[in-house]
Amino acid sequence: MSMSKLSQPTQEPTDFSLVLGGPLYQLFRRAHLSGAALDLLRRRVAVLALLPWLPLAVLAALEGRFLPGTAAVPFLLDVEVHVRYLLAVPLMVVAELVVHQRMRVVLKQFVGRELIPDAERTRFEAAVESVVRLRNSVLAEILMIALVYGVGVFIVWRNYVALDANTWYETTSAAGTRFSLAGMWYGYVSLPLFQFLLLRWYFRVFIWARFLWQVSRIELKLVPTHPDRVGGLGFLANTAYAFLPLALAHGAVLAGMFANRILHLGAKLPEFKAEIVLMLFFVQFLVFSPLFAFAAQLARTKRTGLGEYGSLAARYVREFDGKWLRGGAPSGEPLVGTADLQSLADLGNSFEVVKGMRFAPVTRDAILQLAAATLLPVVPLLLTMMPWDELLKRLFRMVF
Repeated sequence: MSMSKLSQPTQEPTDFSLVLGGPLYQLFRRAHLSGAALDLLRRRVAVLALLPWLPLAVLAALEGRFLPGTAAVPFLLDVEVHVRYLLAVPLMVVAELVVHQRMRVVLKQFVGRELIPDAERTRFEAAVESVVRLRNSVLAEILMIALVYGVGVFIVWRNYVALDANTWYETTSAAGTRFSLAGMWYGYVSLPLFQFLLLRWYFRVFIWARFLWQVSRIELKLVPTHPDRVGGLGFLANTAYAFLPLALAHGAVLAGMFANRILHLGAKLPEFKAEIVLMLFFVQFLVFSPLFAFAAQLARTKRTGLGEYGSLAARYVREFDGKWLRGGAPSGEPLVGTADLQSLADLGNSFEVVKGMRFAPVTRDAILQLAAATLLPVVPLLLTMMPWDELLKRLFRMVF
């Protein structure tokens, strides 16, 4: 392999992207809904939000199921469908741009920080090429479409998500369930589009996790005394913030489901504690589990660092003790101002850094921010438990 190809990650870090590829991306380019760098964001958001939502509103109005009183759950009061397409879908589209902008410098960081040994650059480049192949896979998106129609709509939605009531999209009677025209668009266009976009995000996270796992198989040049306490991999912790819009989207979908059941089926918010906790764990796992690919190598680096710096510290303090406490210092050498004390302190600080090494580039701030983003859409539902003025009083007491 030529030297020019080996240096490609440093020269072209913008090529590393989890989102700039695949048939849907190419369709957006041809339809002038996206540029080469995911520009035209507003246009793309408008189309992907209105395509599944606007026909539902029009058809529900034409069939007389739009306003309250026309069905047990009229279209206007179906909070779940409004939140899903007017909030969650735009957030997933925005997340593409955020992830692209943050991930594009990952290659530059790996190479610029000299974490990849020269002898392993070929393997690193192969991992990058594998990302591009999977990202651009036509077969993968075809399988996702098949999964959406085969499982997502006809099994998951109908059996576990759809409301057990007469709604704007279906009527249940002794003769069976009958879909309205709006319901047919909902079941065959709107829901599959939403589920495909969501499944496509899970596939991208899989690609990201696979890439990090492949890089973790390389013997990286980690430094146990690096101040980020993860051997120099601290830059990976910042990638978690790129997934905040995706966490918000998950929280919004959950909040929409809860709102429908609270408003139309008489449920109470505390009944969904298990679902809230499960979603929190799911989003945290989705974002942070790929970063634990380096756990074994970081643990090995920590053990090695503790041994090496422990030996160095033992030798240094022995010489320090012999020099300053056992009469080994040259006659007349002043203790005040000597560099030996500063060196002893520096050595102690370095040893503490090694002892404090973590097993993954995951920070407390990132965990808390991701949890907050997931829970934020659920917060307005607290108003179903108490008046807003009482809620504000309690919040003020907590803060002040």
